[in-house]
Amino acid sequence: MKSYTVTVNGVTYDVTVEENVGGAAPQMDMPRRQPSMPAKPAKAAAAGGAKGAKAITAGAAGKILKVDVKIGDTVKVGQNVAMLEVMKMETPIVSSDEGTVTSIEIKEGDNVEAGATLITLN
Repeated sequence: MKSYTVTVNGVTYDVTVEENVGGAAPQMDMPRRQPSMPAKPAKAAAAGGAKGAKAITAGAAGKILKVDVKIGDTVKVGQNVAMLEVMKMETPIVSSDEGTVTSIEIKEGDNVEAGATLITLN
């Protein structure tokens, strides 16, 4: 059997696959959702206890390729805010909330862990 970790739409699954030996059909365990890693608090808005602060977090570990917003920008739901390289693939980070960018915890070239706070909105 081989074990893999697969991330689909920001949700990480552990998958175990049995190798096809002797003509037997491969079998797979049902994927199980891993618990989310806690996000580290944002330095500016969230750490200060600002009301209504919303964090945009990394869905997987990777390297920041591009930051598409700056402090003071208005962000809409589904808008790209950054580009993350995960396993040699470019993965857009999109906002799940509307708001104004109050802090940016990343810069191009940074390595981030899954669940890390990247940007906060108010």
